[in-house]
Amino acid sequence: MKNYLLTLFLTLFPVLIFAQDLEVRGEVVNPSESINDGVITITATGGVAPYTYRWSNQNTPLTSNKAVGLTEGVPYSVVVTDAVGNTKTSVYTVKTGAITEVFNGTMTPAVAALGAVLFWDPFAAIGVYDPVVYADEKQIGVPDWTNEVQNKYTLKQWLKPEGAKVSRDVPIAIITDKDGKEITVTSTAQGKLRHLISEGKVIYNSDNSKHVIEQGAHNFAQVIYEKPVVLTHPNGDPLTKPIPFIVIWLVVGAVFFTIRMGFINFRGFKHAIDLARGKYDDPDAPGQVTHFQALATAVSGTVGLGNIAGVAVAVSVGGAGATFWMIVCGLLGMSTKFVECTLGVKYRDILPDGRVFGGPMNYLRYGLEKRQMKGLGKVLAGLFAVLAVGASFGGGNMFQANQSFEQMAGQFPVLAGNGFWFGIITAILVGIVIIGGISSIARVTGKVVPIMATIYIVAALAVIIMNIENIAPAFSAIVDGAFSASALKGGVIGVLVVGFQRAAFSNEAGVGSAAIAHSTAKTNHPPSEGFVALLEPFIDTVVVCTLTALVLIFTGMHEVEGLAGAQLTSDAFGSQISWFPYVLAVAVFLFAFSTMISWSYYGMRAWTYLFGKSKKIEFIYKMLFLVFVVIGASVSLGAVLDFSDMMILAMSFPNIIGLYIMSKEVKFDLDAYIVKLKANLLYKKQEPK
Repeated sequence: MKNYLLTLFLTLFPVLIFAQDLEVRGEVVNPSESINDGVITITATGGVAPYTYRWSNQNTPLTSNKAVGLTEGVPYSVVVTDAVGNTKTSVYTVKTGAITEVFNGTMTPAVAALGAVLFWDPFAAIGVYDPVVYADEKQIGVPDWTNEVQNKYTLKQWLKPEGAKVSRDVPIAIITDKDGKEITVTSTAQGKLRHLISEGKVIYNSDNSKHVIEQGAHNFAQVIYEKPVVLTHPNGDPLTKPIPFIVIWLVVGAVFFTIRMGFINFRGFKHAIDLARGKYDDPDAPGQVTHFQALATAVSGTVGLGNIAGVAVAVSVGGAGATFWMIVCGLLGMSTKFVECTLGVKYRDILPDGRVFGGPMNYLRYGLEKRQMKGLGKVLAGLFAVLAVGASFGGGNMFQANQSFEQMAGQFPVLAGNGFWFGIITAILVGIVIIGGISSIARVTGKVVPIMATIYIVAALAVIIMNIENIAPAFSAIVDGAFSASALKGGVIGVLVVGFQRAAFSNEAGVGSAAIAHSTAKTNHPPSEGFVALLEPFIDTVVVCTLTALVLIFTGMHEVEGLAGAQLTSDAFGSQISWFPYVLAVAVFLFAFSTMISWSYYGMRAWTYLFGKSKKIEFIYKMLFLVFVVIGASVSLGAVLDFSDMMILAMSFPNIIGLYIMSKEVKFDLDAYIVKLKANLLYKKQEPK
């Protein structure tokens, strides 16, 4: 031992004596006018090599001296550490060039600030639980396996016995493929080896539907760590699975309203269908559109890219189990929609020219004023209106135009580089519809929504039927994943949060936007429109989102790594119907188009609340809205879109506060309406004999 220490000292002594101080030099490059493509390269000298580089950018590995994909105008830090622990910290900023880079760099801190509020984890903050993700074991699977592999793998021989202590890169097993080719598998971690299958057994067979669907079916061994290991981002920061405050806010509200209204989401479902079918449409009732048209307008505002891209993200992050919690959250959200849309009709204002002004701005202001809370009502209504205007220009407009162009250009290369003209054409189409007001919007959405929903639902059902033999393993994966998720997925709580988050963000229950559309319905009874509105989360989440998730799970695409969003969904459909990605691209455009025309109305009503109800004020808003369509399709705005998308979620804060305060009033109106319904005192169309 003494000889070993002496040798080590004699080896390091010259290095420590003659080593230069650690020096760090950085080269900053802005290669183009595109946003988020900055590059910083570090050159370290002196000290004792090798060096590690801990970047503030979480996507840059500790071993990399080069960070790419950086946001221009935002400072990034790097801590360089040499082999003996000497450190040097430097901060660099990629200079902005194009105006888009200036906007993106300016808005990035604002996105972080708003995100800190929306995604703050109160439970972790007070120490209820640790949000850091730990792993108890490392899964060992077939090398280079992907969900698209067409092969059969069998475990030929274990090279290490059950319970053996193994280290990284030590051979542990020999497996064979269907051609008999032998593959030696090495351990990827240090710990105790656990055998998951015995010698001679099949590990993975692409012809076995259960293997295709099952999460991690290609794994045949585990290495159990001596103590749990913290999972990290590439830069070394701990990976966390927080419970975002916004999700708690929306879900707790949905649970409260479900109980407060006596589970109206279930007991009112049949009557909601009857109302949407027009059985109770009174042509002489005040309002501008029918129950069905109001529902179609509201659905068009929520059924959009989130149902395609967002669900793919949720299932790839949370696994198949996230689907179960999406459905649960969608069912709960039906009650929130009932409450907000009932109030939307009750506190609407109808002008002599027939125009209707309703939504959260009205019931927050006048509903709370009736309760001697005039000041609070004005503040909440004003805040909601400002957020709604911002959300309509961004998340309800530019984001839709931007993503629909990306999807269309991906399938139709002739569009590439022509975002400006795509935006012009889209703006003209949107303008033709929205200039005519809510009646025109309702007529279009009443036709477009059924068409686009039918295309998507039929295609999804076709894929599911083509893989019908996978139905048992698919639903088994959903239930097992919901209640016994792995640590990598964040455990049961992590999967639950992912599912709830996707559902809440998709159906916008509690956001208040739908109350603006439903307030225009022709009815003498506010609760009637609440019944119609509760169908919205059911259609959006329980039907459309679930079908997207099932397509991903039935085709095994939920296990794909490196792909997410609309492309993952497109690939899932394309794996079964080769030409369907083209149809999906058109469907995405229709989803985006219908979302834009609905949000134009939401934003306009918030705009008129702030600036006046004249037709001139409305026209100014419409022109601005169309300009933003072109901007969204032709310019990459990054953080600007992220911020405006967050504004949609932020609308739920003033809205749900008002809903809590007025929930007793809604329950009273609901009970009175049920009495009239049972006594057959409501207007009802005569059935033809």
